[in-house]
Amino acid sequence: MVYHIPALLNESIDGLNIRPDGIYVDVTFGGGGHSMEILKRLNTGKLIAFDQDEDAAVNVSADERFLFLNQNFRFLKNNLLFNNIESIDGLIADLGVSFHQFDEPDRGFTFRQDAPLDMRMNKGGKVTAAHILNSREEKEIADIFYKYGELQNSRRIAKEIVFSRGRKPFSSVNDMIDAIGKLAPFRQEHKFYARVFQALRIAVNHEIDYLREMLEQALEMLNPGGRLVAITYHSLEDRIVKNFMKTGNFEGEEKKDFYGNIETPFRIINKKGTAPGDEEIANNNRARSARLRIAEKV
Repeated sequence: MVYHIPALLNESIDGLNIRPDGIYVDVTFGGGGHSMEILKRLNTGKLIAFDQDEDAAVNVSADERFLFLNQNFRFLKNNLLFNNIESIDGLIADLGVSFHQFDEPDRGFTFRQDAPLDMRMNKGGKVTAAHILNSREEKEIADIFYKYGELQNSRRIAKEIVFSRGRKPFSSVNDMIDAIGKLAPFRQEHKFYARVFQALRIAVNHEIDYLREMLEQALEMLNPGGRLVAITYHSLEDRIVKNFMKTGNFEGEEKKDFYGNIETPFRIINKKGTAPGDEEIANNNRARSARLRIAEKV
């Protein structure tokens, strides 16, 4: 079984503008696809890779230029400083869930097969999707589906969940589908469940909060001329990355100097972002929602 096929591989690595003697960071190691391509372009340089999922360690290969850290990327700065790295020349983040995580039944990331309602990227984490559904207040559950799944009927979903757990606590994917299946729009069931499961996964793993923390630290650690490369897969994270690259803040609020010029810590390399071509989507359908954004620290 393939661990992961990285989206926009060549475009994203080209976007890093790698110097053979530079220091680079891959904060989402996964199957190692991006890291291996970076190493091919390094000579005396160094690559540091992060992944909070301990399963990713099986893809690590011995290379004196390479350091793997089984850590969440929210601890980017502290881990780099601990390893005597005070600045970097580029950072790449592929924010998608790996094929391995989707395809391992006991991880509970997909609605396509019954499994425990887990969804933890770090299997040592204490909070699972089932824990959230069984313990949180109805309003908080509704907020999760509205904020992270952009579901307009989030209140009805939350109400059905609270009603269902009163009869039987949630433990499996099928429990979830049985509880809210009647709310899935006709012929749009796939999209509905995808958003529901996306919202739960984001909540379980604090993905939005940790993404913001990582981006702020990346800006701090990047050398002038260093590149920030991110591949996003849904509108929430893409909006955060886009705004941060454009304005240096997550709200997208433009600040201007005395002369009316927009003050920003980055120069945008591909202003509209880059999407996969038809050939890549045909070979890897899971890449269809990917969008690549590249910025250079000024």
